[in-house]
Amino acid sequence: MDGTSPQLGRLLVIVGLILVALGLLLVTGPRLSFLRLGRLPGDIAYRGKHGSFYFPLVTCLVLSAILTLILWVVSFWSRR
Repeated sequence: MDGTSPQLGRLLVIVGLILVALGLLLVTGPRLSFLRLGRLPGDIAYRGKHGSFYFPLVTCLVLSAILTLILWVVSFWSRR
């Protein structure tokens, strides 16, 4: 075996944990309505006579910050 096997295994475990976390979030999503992701103050919503437009600006920023923190911790953990 070459030296990449443990690194590949660690990567697969991390990806698996992320998938499990996303799956749990999707399953428990309706119960977590208190988080109000997608309807935060600062999200852009326009309703006109003939259509509507919605862009979750603040939600995107919050999710980006959370994912950045998670990936930073994973990167820090994988360097050890």
